[in-house]
Amino acid sequence: MDKTSKFIYFVVCYVFFIFTDLYLSNIMTERLMNGLNMNNPVFSLNFVKNTGAAFSILQDSRELLIILSMIALVLLALHVINHLKSISLKTMFFVALLSAGIAGNLHERIAFGYVRDYFQLNFINFPVFNISDIFINVAVIVLIVLIIIKKTK
Repeated sequence: MDKTSKFIYFVVCYVFFIFTDLYLSNIMTERLMNGLNMNNPVFSLNFVKNTGAAFSILQDSRELLIILSMIALVLLALHVINHLKSISLKTMFFVALLSAGIAGNLHERIAFGYVRDYFQLNFINFPVFNISDIFINVAVIVLIVLIIIKKTK
């Protein structure tokens, strides 16, 4: 696949993920504000305005988190652009997922002043999280696995 096609693939994946994230977050938040209540032994839906990062790190550091998110997005984009020839489609898919997760949280920090979290695990003590966080965590785990597999070959 040529560089242009790979870049288009990356952009399409990114746009799909970011719109999916923001659309589903809007639906979840709206329904929770209108009284949706779900609680079972595994997880519950609980709307939280998160002004920090994971595990309450950098609470009320909106500007710093915005800057860090922008830096991460620029670095990820530069990595993709600089490695278009050698990067696999699988890796591009997960870099797009990671970028969309970061961008989703960035958008909410800029638009609302906080990140909208709503998934809460009931079987362990774990922070409330959102779809962007799921995208970020899945992408990071898979990218680490892909790097390990590549290094062992």
